[in-house]
Amino acid sequence: MVKALLDIVHRNRAGESIAIPSVCTAHPDVLRIVLRYAAEVNQPIVIEATSNQVNQEGGYTGMTPSQFVGFVSDLALNAGADPTAIIFGGDHLGPQAWRNLPAKEAMAKADVMIREYVQAGFYKIHLDCSEGCAGEPAQVDEQTAAQRAARLMSVALHASDNPESLTFVIGTEVPSPGGARVDSHGDIAATTAANAAATLQAHESAFVDAGLGDVQALVSGLVVQPGVEFGPMTVYHLPLDRSFDLRSVMMRWPNLALEAHSTDYQKPAAYPRLAELGFAYQKVGPALTFAWRQAIYALDQMLSFLHGSAPIVIPTMERIMLENAGAWQSHYQGEPNAKFAQRHLALADRIRYYWPHPDAQAAVSALMTAMESQTLNRSVSELFFPNSTLERAELCGGLNAETLITSSVEQSLEPYFFHSGSFAAPTRERSA
Repeated sequence: MVKALLDIVHRNRAGESIAIPSVCTAHPDVLRIVLRYAAEVNQPIVIEATSNQVNQEGGYTGMTPSQFVGFVSDLALNAGADPTAIIFGGDHLGPQAWRNLPAKEAMAKADVMIREYVQAGFYKIHLDCSEGCAGEPAQVDEQTAAQRAARLMSVALHASDNPESLTFVIGTEVPSPGGARVDSHGDIAATTAANAAATLQAHESAFVDAGLGDVQALVSGLVVQPGVEFGPMTVYHLPLDRSFDLRSVMMRWPNLALEAHSTDYQKPAAYPRLAELGFAYQKVGPALTFAWRQAIYALDQMLSFLHGSAPIVIPTMERIMLENAGAWQSHYQGEPNAKFAQRHLALADRIRYYWPHPDAQAAVSALMTAMESQTLNRSVSELFFPNSTLERAELCGGLNAETLITSSVEQSLEPYFFHSGSFAAPTRERSA
């Protein structure tokens, strides 16, 4: 698994515009589509879970690390993909899930979590101890974060039967308190070479102090901010002419490339440009569940139009979110109408936390069952879906609910596979 990652990293370091997408979602339908697509274009892919999503206490998905691996592996089989080809990654692994506890207690829980991630078969481990615990600043200083990361690396290496099968990512793109910094041009300020070098130095010193010795070769990713971000209703696009000297920093360690987070919703040209800048790891998540939600809502409105009845899913989701406001309330601002729009349409896609709710599941199931009896034609479908989605669906088995959902998600995923020409062609015909 690590060999496949390092191959891409080394090709990127050699100047090739190549990257691997790292998909962070626990949505079963989205994961099925992602896994099938990656198999069909015969490209490697990383499937990641965060410490808040998945941990020894279940996280908000209710899954432990081993359960998540089993869950995704079963989805791969269902999608006709090879589960053994999945590269599992842990994202933002640190004390974040227990940051309301004192650091000593939170780090003890993080130790257990890291151990379980490694033993479950996660190979790409992002060590992120940047967030403070009870009584600490929102973000701790670089030295403290690095010392805690070194501790977790030691736990991971001791938990593995084959430590060389692991690869680590360090650093974080989390903005300083007050939000992301915007430069004089209105763009997101990128990480400077000096700050990136300081992160490497802090971690190198912490690794030595922890008795790990020279472990530079085990680190293949450094998370930095290239100047991409999105908010509830705003996308900060990568300035394609931006050039900053982070490649020279990453070349100081033998297997190191850069990792970009929050790359969702960027224009297609951004992804190869990011690769040129050294970003061999490109993260995506909310954009995929956003695309899935768009398709579900379009089908809901289409069915309402065809039957002359009220939508099924949209009012159900509104009720669920109002009754359980914890996942969105602190993220969305404004007047009631603005909050309504953000609950359902925001790029932050906080609605994704509500799809596992039993009532949401029942509503989506009822919609899909009702759509099975509908014969869709172009004239009706184009009222609710863009032409590009319809054309893709027609090539994947015709216009029906499943192909429209699949096509919607694939259109958000496909730009990450910009380098497909260097890999083998799809091994089978596309099917719905």
